[in-house]
Amino acid sequence: MRTWRRSFSTSIIRYSQSSALGSCNRLRCAELLNVSSEKDKAREFENENVTLKGFIRSVRKQKRFAFAEISDGSTVQSLQAILTPDQAADLSTGAAIEISGIWKACPPGKEQTHELQTTTIQVVGDADPETYPIQKKYHSSDFLRQIPHLRLRTPFNSLLSRFRSECIYQLGQVFRSHPHGGFTQVQPPLITSSDCEGAGETFTLSPESSALPAPGEEVEHFFRSPKYLTVSSQLHLEAYAAELGNVWTLSPTFRAEKSDTPRHLSEFYMLEAEVNFANELSSLLDLVEYLIRDLARRLHDTPVGQEILSAKRSGEPGLDTVDFNEALRRRWDVLLSGPEWPRITYTRAIEMLQDAVTNHGASFTHQPSWSEGLQLEHEKYIVDTLFHGVPVFVTDYPQKVKPFYMAPSPSAEGGATVACFDLLFPEICEVVGGSLREHRLPALIDKMRKYGLIKQRRRHSTQYSATSQQQLDDEGGSEYPYLEPGEDLGHLQWYADLRRWGSAPHGGFGLGFDRLIGYLAGVSSLRDVVPFPRYFKRADC
Repeated sequence: MRTWRRSFSTSIIRYSQSSALGSCNRLRCAELLNVSSEKDKAREFENENVTLKGFIRSVRKQKRFAFAEISDGSTVQSLQAILTPDQAADLSTGAAIEISGIWKACPPGKEQTHELQTTTIQVVGDADPETYPIQKKYHSSDFLRQIPHLRLRTPFNSLLSRFRSECIYQLGQVFRSHPHGGFTQVQPPLITSSDCEGAGETFTLSPESSALPAPGEEVEHFFRSPKYLTVSSQLHLEAYAAELGNVWTLSPTFRAEKSDTPRHLSEFYMLEAEVNFANELSSLLDLVEYLIRDLARRLHDTPVGQEILSAKRSGEPGLDTVDFNEALRRRWDVLLSGPEWPRITYTRAIEMLQDAVTNHGASFTHQPSWSEGLQLEHEKYIVDTLFHGVPVFVTDYPQKVKPFYMAPSPSAEGGATVACFDLLFPEICEVVGGSLREHRLPALIDKMRKYGLIKQRRRHSTQYSATSQQQLDDEGGSEYPYLEPGEDLGHLQWYADLRRWGSAPHGGFGLGFDRLIGYLAGVSSLRDVVPFPRYFKRADC
């Protein structure tokens, strides 16, 4: 075994030297630029021959020299190469190149500390300068949304993708190192049998080859019954948590809502977690605050995190880069070292809103009412005005505005409110929602009945018999505990089974991953956070 390990390690080293470096140092822009900015490492590649592969961000041709800005997606900065007129003759913005040269220190007073003195350059992919849409100038968000396949080549959009990658990596570290026990990452299905939230916003699946049934014929479903793209992984996470304990997932979610706003997409990523043996809502709130704060701390200390906080955003009308970045740093400070996030009940939130209208001149399009729920304008007022930009937990919403699976609040009379919460952030408002789950089988079935999720069996008068009745009973019909004769749990029986056999108190939450990234990066529209956004009437490529 020792011999195998030694041999394997040696082969990796040899591969790295022969394939990754070649005859000269083939590096990425971030390695050269970051090293060159650190005084103690400035000579690491200085005066050495290096090779880069990337694309031309811009090229400036003069009589005696030419200057090209080169990017390879590893940093928001571009690397400057100096070339002869002949070397630059075929270069244009957007062209893919391989370039080699000597990494030289620049004289004091220049904007950059080092530049590449080109020895050889090869164009491996031409870009027509007359038609290439990405130029060295400000492009509006509306324009870039029309070319999502190309906007990744702009510095800030490239940075957003690397920031997303770093967020996902750090999330794994956050969950693995949680002080109260590590979480297991799981992979729930994307094709489901039910609408978890009950809002009727599911996408129904059917094969493209499906033919319309003839009059009088039944539809032949690929999965025997209608299936949907998931709107939440929560129900399946509860099955995982019943055995594994604490679990989490980051997976795509689909909702067919026609909201034409920058806060909503039809396809987005949800970070969801489920905790078994969770008895108190406060423990879930503690977990959510810890996770977000720990993630922010880890991101803040990474190169890509620092780039997000200092990235150039000039050119956009009404936006000053320095002021904007300073405001973004203050936003991060609230997550890194700010006070504990306040917690108020939904009832108290309504009272504060009504008092703001009565005594402090606040005005809302929708008057705050306990029975009508919180509107976006109410959420913004709560977090921005009442709590001065600090994230706020709002708990114990009315049962009638929440899904069937939520457990009642401990102090709720007659189950009027449920043990749930929303976490409101400045500007984006709701970013996390969660609850304790109803883990008692009789109470769950009663709520499913009230929500109209329990169906009556269909009886065909010409074919119905005692044999078919027995078959239905064997499949979980009226013999199922707490069901009334003729009732059928249908596609949710598996979910009830989790309570039927060995259920423990548990709870969890879902976090809008794209919204959180937008908040941390200072990007207000999800259509600019997600590289290929899908929303009502738009799914371009």
